[in-house]
Amino acid sequence: MSASATQAPSTVQRQARQSQVARRLLEVLPAHAVLWHQEDTTPYECDGLTAYRERPMVVALPENEEQVAAVLKACHALEVPVVARGAGTGLSGGALPHPEGVTLSLAKFNQIIRIDPVARTAVVQAGVRNLAISEAAAPYGLYYAPDPSSQIACTIGGNVAENSGGVHCLKYGLTIHNVLEVRGFTIEGEPITFGGEALDAPGLDLLPLVIGSEGMLAVTTEVTVKLVPKPQLARCIMASFPDVESAGEAVAEVIAAGIIPAGLEMMDKPMTAAVEDFVHAGYDLEAAAILLCESDGTPEEVAEEIERMSEVLRRAGANAIAVSQDEAERLRFWSGRKNAFPASGRISPDYMCMDSTIPRKRLADILRAIEEMEGKYGLRCANVFHAGDGNLHPLILFDANDPDQLHRAELFGADILETSVAMGGTVTGEHGVGVEKLNSMCVQFSPEENALMREIKHAFDAKELLNPGKVVPTLQRCAEYGKMLVRGGRIPFPELSRF
Repeated sequence: MSASATQAPSTVQRQARQSQVARRLLEVLPAHAVLWHQEDTTPYECDGLTAYRERPMVVALPENEEQVAAVLKACHALEVPVVARGAGTGLSGGALPHPEGVTLSLAKFNQIIRIDPVARTAVVQAGVRNLAISEAAAPYGLYYAPDPSSQIACTIGGNVAENSGGVHCLKYGLTIHNVLEVRGFTIEGEPITFGGEALDAPGLDLLPLVIGSEGMLAVTTEVTVKLVPKPQLARCIMASFPDVESAGEAVAEVIAAGIIPAGLEMMDKPMTAAVEDFVHAGYDLEAAAILLCESDGTPEEVAEEIERMSEVLRRAGANAIAVSQDEAERLRFWSGRKNAFPASGRISPDYMCMDSTIPRKRLADILRAIEEMEGKYGLRCANVFHAGDGNLHPLILFDANDPDQLHRAELFGADILETSVAMGGTVTGEHGVGVEKLNSMCVQFSPEENALMREIKHAFDAKELLNPGKVVPTLQRCAEYGKMLVRGGRIPFPELSRF
């Protein structure tokens, strides 16, 4: 039985286990690469979802693949849970430590191995920052397209784990569309490769399986990504709308017109106020919602697309349209969207960033529902999201030092996720499930579907040692969640009644 399935040990037992694991890891790692004292492990106690914290038993910081393999072999032999960690920018608790486990930091895997401008690929280690890839490829006129808001800090290994997107994912795709090969190790410390640099890899295509698997199947150490040519020109439209309904309709109209913008983002009034005070992006503070619509390509292509999009936006109800006149102004327009999360941190002690996806035609419906939930739960919510593909990022503002506020924030978040499912959407778009959305997985997926996901995990990790207790809920958890909803006066979703 794995450590994740046993009862919590006593303090004495935990100290003895900690000593045992640390000694074993010191056999394969230098002393400075094994941390177990409280002051050394505390910085690893959470990721970007700060509402949930857990101190790891031991932190390992390997410097090469041989050390990664040795750490995994040691942990597998001792049946110690392992949680791989990149930059810790994740927002669903995917890198939350296991209290009886090892946090395996890939922070030292920060080398760009090679850039191939002819093949338009880059081979990078898992700890390389997203933005660093584009910076390294810039001299060749190339860049890496997926651009999460945290791209200045987030790592490519974490992007692979969560299948991250970004403001340009509508045109250029998510991580899964921009990665050719993922190399790493199984929990047994055996090397494993998913995909390949050729158009078609031999055997089963398991690359889509590992991308978005949240560290449950293997530990990623190296990634081969696609690079794309930098467009000759990019211009951004900032369109203001008097209400969220017309802004949501405008998104649908742009896509219906056959236009695929390089970026299509929406922010509501509370969010624009927060970011404008932070970065002074020039946003219209009177608008109920603004859209950022970007076009890139040749100057001729951009001019034509900007004109077409502007016409569609006006017909949909835009009462003000501004078009960036130079690169500095384009970057200024985007600076607000890119800084939405830190801006929210300035106006609230804590925030819980939700992540769900709905059909584009239901954007106005979900925003109205969220507004009603603000009154229901007594908490504010600012909305920013990838409108082009319906990926929502409501930011629930609360104070984690107040247990009641934290509880209400959790209920608020679950309500948003389950309402998204009811509207034909999903409980996650790009932030993953982690620990945050375990209950909501019970809502979206049937017992058979959740069981199938567990079977896939068992094929790679029979002892459930890699990132245990996350992503896929147990049958017992789903049954308890359904009972809790009934006690709270809510009618469970049909799937829940089957647990």
